[in-house]
Amino acid sequence: MAGIVIIGAGQGAGQAAASLRQAKYEGDITLIGDEAYPPYQRPPLSKAYLSGELPIERVYVRAEKFYTDKNIDLKTNTRVESIDPQGKSVTTDSGETIVYEKLLIATGSRPRKLSIAGSDLQGIHYLRTISDVDAIRDSMSTAKNIVIVGGGYIANEFAGIFHQFGSHVTMVNRGGTLLRGYDETVRDRLLQISMMKGINFRFNAKMEKIEKNGDGTLCVRFADGDPVAADLVLFATGRRPHTEGLGLETAGVELNEKG
Repeated sequence: MAGIVIIGAGQGAGQAAASLRQAKYEGDITLIGDEAYPPYQRPPLSKAYLSGELPIERVYVRAEKFYTDKNIDLKTNTRVESIDPQGKSVTTDSGETIVYEKLLIATGSRPRKLSIAGSDLQGIHYLRTISDVDAIRDSMSTAKNIVIVGGGYIANEFAGIFHQFGSHVTMVNRGGTLLRGYDETVRDRLLQISMMKGINFRFNAKMEKIEKNGDGTLCVRFADGDPVAADLVLFATGRRPHTEGLGLETAGVELNEKG
């Protein structure tokens, strides 16, 4: 029979499926995620998982066996391409059609990407998934010069992590301060500590483009200052709703892309 379909397999989606079973819901539950992993926690990715202190299994919200035991159909490496609200069904990228009684969209957010030339070059990273962190960790051992674009919590957290691993870090911020919205005393103290560690800052920076050098390194160019060389560039420029490719507009779902 038609049950509940959950699009997304992040922490919220995984908890929703578990809560349904805890509430004695006995109908079908289908959990659809486009990654290769069961639902997992994202906060540890930039901390214990990145450093290697936490194995991947400890990042999972629940062990993979849980979904089998609770009769939850977990479909990984699967993407929903369209939603038919009249027929109450979703169609996946494999062509499978799944009928639902209730539909929960829990796709979360994705990194906000900047539209500048060269932003898709090899060596440029974003942070959202396990695969993203694996790629960053693989590059850390050889990345001596790192540019972090952004001035929020994640950007500053990674600046400290990269510095701890011996890299030379430059933070690029289009604004004039770190941690916008935080207490001024906290911002000033963080800036002071970071500068004492040797972290460089480019405030009110106008990035123009990123180029690949002949030796494979990157060059971040600005409209208002000297270029900065980098082995790795991390974009930590915020989040936006992860709604692309689901056919939400044609399904009549109102979107708020300001998130």
